[in-house]
Amino acid sequence: MATATHLLTEKEAMAHSPGEAVVVRFAGDSGDGMQLTGGQFTLSTALAGNDLATFPDFPAEIRAPQGTTFGVSAFQINFGSTAIETAGDEPDVLIAMNPAALKVNADALREGGLIIADEGEFTARNLAKAGYEQSPLEDGSLSKWQVVHFNISQLTLDAVKPFGLGNKEALRCKNMWTLGLALWMFDRDRQPIVDWLNAKFAKAPELAEANIAALNAGHAYGETVEMGAPFKQHHIAAAPAEPGLYRTVTGAEALALGLVAGCQLAGVRMFFGGYPITPASALLHHLSRLKEFGITTFQAEDEIAAICSAIGASYAGQLGITSSSGPGIALKTEAMGLAVMTELPLVIVNSQRGGPSTGLPTKTEQSDLYQAVYGRNADSPMPVIAARSPADAFDCAIEACRIATHYMTPVILLTDGYIANAAEPWRVPDMSGYNPFPVSFFETPPAEGQGVMPYSRGDGLARPWIRPGTPGLEHRIGGIEKQPGTGNIDYSPAAHQEMTDTRHAKVLGIANSIPDQDVCLGREGARLAVVGWGSTFGPIHQAVRRALAKGQDVAHVHIRHIWPMPKNMSVLLKGFEHILVPEMNMGQLKTLLRDQFLVDAQSLTKVSGHPFRIAEIEAAIDAQLAADSRARVEG
Repeated sequence: MATATHLLTEKEAMAHSPGEAVVVRFAGDSGDGMQLTGGQFTLSTALAGNDLATFPDFPAEIRAPQGTTFGVSAFQINFGSTAIETAGDEPDVLIAMNPAALKVNADALREGGLIIADEGEFTARNLAKAGYEQSPLEDGSLSKWQVVHFNISQLTLDAVKPFGLGNKEALRCKNMWTLGLALWMFDRDRQPIVDWLNAKFAKAPELAEANIAALNAGHAYGETVEMGAPFKQHHIAAAPAEPGLYRTVTGAEALALGLVAGCQLAGVRMFFGGYPITPASALLHHLSRLKEFGITTFQAEDEIAAICSAIGASYAGQLGITSSSGPGIALKTEAMGLAVMTELPLVIVNSQRGGPSTGLPTKTEQSDLYQAVYGRNADSPMPVIAARSPADAFDCAIEACRIATHYMTPVILLTDGYIANAAEPWRVPDMSGYNPFPVSFFETPPAEGQGVMPYSRGDGLARPWIRPGTPGLEHRIGGIEKQPGTGNIDYSPAAHQEMTDTRHAKVLGIANSIPDQDVCLGREGARLAVVGWGSTFGPIHQAVRRALAKGQDVAHVHIRHIWPMPKNMSVLLKGFEHILVPEMNMGQLKTLLRDQFLVDAQSLTKVSGHPFRIAEIEAAIDAQLAADSRARVEG
């Protein structure tokens, strides 16, 4: 399978990588275009051949008061000449466009890191909005960092003055000036950005020219200012990569492409019914641009209508897909039970965010695992799989389509806000390496005198998929309990027991078609296994890599198939002396592992709205092994 995730061998993990990496964070007001700036810097970095990972971080408020800490938007990118697994623990460079951006982000910067600030925005009014009594650029409070500051706002106004823009429009070019400076700092080519600006403003060429002028001015400033260290140009070599066609991809983009590929491999058309919700909305946006692949996209009036329309499409012979985040998934729950009862193929994508209720709409979390595995009325088993990175979402989407169509069941695919919005390089796969799983609709009418059996059982206990209108196969399905085989309404105790047992056995039987759980890094039976799922992959992998380099007996196990789990999971987990489970919730996978396998899994939890840092997991590994050593001595 193609993936952008680099799995280190134990030999690689024990070695000290000769490569280098830099973490840069752009931060400013929501209106300063930091996400756009970061996105274009990501493009230039990918074209330079660096490996990379990004972390867009923006406020939930539609438009917080300008200059306040509530309205700060940031974009972090970790790039280098070595394998990059995370968006970076601590930035090396912080570009702060105003006092609020500095206030919110300075403490995240590593000691000795570089701050570049727009002194033109450090006015008394803006300082007060950010909670500063005096300018931090002058009071010595930033002494543990290297600080350079100049009037980016005025320099931008000067650069675009020939184009006759108003002051407000001219200052909107400030992010391009900043981008030009960043491109100079890291020896990046400006031409792809110039081409992008010309395309973006094709109908307003004066705006394209102004932004290009700002870009060039920022680059020229870096070339000529002669500030010396630490403000100097730094070249980072390309990362080693297998030959092939690469592109930068976000999780939402990879997910859309994977769903298209899954439907192509199944030989069915796709119907997507969705309702806008952060951070899931991007999937609808991407799929709506892929109509040439036989996709129907429908923006419904609410979450319930969205999933019900997808169920209707599946009944009609297409693969219904719907998407939401935690609050919307809660609204879809009753219809999910209908999909379980009718046994129709359906893919439900949950891009998790901080909760409960509206919670943290733009922040990431993994707190919907209980909801996915257990969160429906009655015994309503559904398979659950989880993507571990933006690129991995492609393969997970294909797997969700395979399970849904082969077993005639709804499937939940878990991503989260970080995976949906973050970007990484992705080697475009050769689809000839993927095995098709074509759907076979049931089209054979019953013999004379016999009735249609919509709930007869085939391979994997799947019922037949009968398209409405197929001659001689008129049938009905619904949400009321039914008689085994015929599907006729049947409230009897025996029927309910048999149908409940069958639905349960069908989902558990999916374990027969999924791979055994592997160990990503380290050895089976290690002293400590760090077990994760979803977007914790990167920080866990790097923390275990560091632990192995220190000679610690640690392994990394990462679970894609959450329910049912691989058949070898019990034996694998019981072979480790200790199990540590880092997750961005209060211990949901830990509870599931204890419940299913009776292992003494211990939690490392984080619910700050931000991903784990490598150092946090590394410290937890050290503490766990130190506690084990003390127990051995005392015992």
